[in-house]
Amino acid sequence: MQIPLQPVFQFLLDTAGKYPDRVAVRYYDQSMTYQQLLDRVDRLATALAATGLQKGDRAAVMFPNRPEYIISYYAVLRAGGIVVQVNPFYTEHELLHIMEDSGASWILAAADQADKLQSVTAQHPVKEVLLFDDSNGKGFGVDTERVFADTSPNPPQLQIDPQEDVAVLQYTGGTTGRSKGVMLTHYNLVANARQSYQFSSSVIEIPGEVLLGLAPLYHVYGMTAVMNLGVLIGGTIVLRPKFDAGEVLEIIKTYRPTLFSGVPTMYIAMLNHPKSAEVDMTSFKSTICGSAPLPVEIIRQFEARTGAKITEGYGLSEAGPVTHRNPMNGVRKPGSIGIPFPLTEARVVDLETGTKIMPPGEPGELVVKGPQVMKGYWNNPEETAKTIRDGWLHTGDIATIDDDGYFYIVGRKKEMIITGGFNVYPKEVEEVLYQHSKVQEAAVVGIPDPYRGEAVKSFVVPKQGETVTEEELISFCRERLTAYKVPRSIEFRDALPKTTVGKILKRTLVEQELERMKSANR
Repeated sequence: MQIPLQPVFQFLLDTAGKYPDRVAVRYYDQSMTYQQLLDRVDRLATALAATGLQKGDRAAVMFPNRPEYIISYYAVLRAGGIVVQVNPFYTEHELLHIMEDSGASWILAAADQADKLQSVTAQHPVKEVLLFDDSNGKGFGVDTERVFADTSPNPPQLQIDPQEDVAVLQYTGGTTGRSKGVMLTHYNLVANARQSYQFSSSVIEIPGEVLLGLAPLYHVYGMTAVMNLGVLIGGTIVLRPKFDAGEVLEIIKTYRPTLFSGVPTMYIAMLNHPKSAEVDMTSFKSTICGSAPLPVEIIRQFEARTGAKITEGYGLSEAGPVTHRNPMNGVRKPGSIGIPFPLTEARVVDLETGTKIMPPGEPGELVVKGPQVMKGYWNNPEETAKTIRDGWLHTGDIATIDDDGYFYIVGRKKEMIITGGFNVYPKEVEEVLYQHSKVQEAAVVGIPDPYRGEAVKSFVVPKQGETVTEEELISFCRERLTAYKVPRSIEFRDALPKTTVGKILKRTLVEQELERMKSANR
């Protein structure tokens, strides 16, 4: 396949030209055709240019999943700007860091963010704040409804260099430290959307697909696998601002979605909802799991329940994000992240030097190369040089490769537990815990131990209505794991801390455990 040299917003221009009356977005009782979407995008792009936004200027876009996100995203790009992706649930402190680091001078947000934005803009001056749904008159920023009514669609005609011009600054989730701005070019994002289509083209109809838009669009996974892919194929994107398993089951009954890109917690919650068995899920053609590894037992249960296959994949913000996926047709290996995308190379290299290629079955760091790999970190050449070496993106994830060329993630370099001199990969222990019929969620971490260096500890959320003991689970693990991999302790929780995309925050669990140990020693 070839990647066309075009800006990201060309997806919308092409689809609106071919299928103007096709419904682009559904949001509760609202719907918008592709022609209506393009009209609002062009009006907003025109207004942004009139406020002084020029090519390369940064604009923060901060919405939950709703049509205004899609409008703002494409409008900023259409005006030549760089979209700074912002989680709308960020605290004032987190938002201020991103604004200062990116140098964003425009903010597009919902009116209910006004109080937070007033405080942030007092510390980081901006040129314009555009608020959506300002029906109550916040007295702050610009009400975009007036912009749409008063502005004719006449966006600037710009020359975009897709391979050099940055389209999006995607800030890393901060699960391993201070977040950094990932520079994704127009070419990176066009490539990844087209790679995603190519991998699923055998089941995708253009137009005609209905995408279940639950993965947050402000995160690179939802941005590519739901929005950009959806617009590329002329799909109808059904959006909801937050995940609620009961509501999702109603959406499935009403709109019969055909494509779903979710995260493990979504699959787990849908399977365990009391009304799950009452809903026919056979409308799905393709369901994809990303963001974090999906336990094999959950794959088995979901497929037995729905008849739909889950194709697991892998990605990271620095690669736009997808690099691997199990094939739609052909060999699919549960528990594997599959094979590299078209035009993508991948290797497993030694953890010490990152240069020696490891043989099949031996763990090492996963490194990738391809058209979706970022340009670098924003204003951070040192971290860029550490992460991209000789053209290879060092992912920080530990993987193995089998004799057939399928890759398996066994953990993160920083999550690997060394206990008594032995390496323990948390995912292996978690896979066993998920096999227990009373376990809904599990996370395994290493905690300080005076004898072993680190001890294996598990945090478990039992299934609703079930009672399980620590002894029961430890005994279950002993039957299935080498002794040094068995958790030394298990703590039960009602819920586990997660990012907004459903990734379990193991760093938070470790910090909580360290604080508990410190308090106990006082």
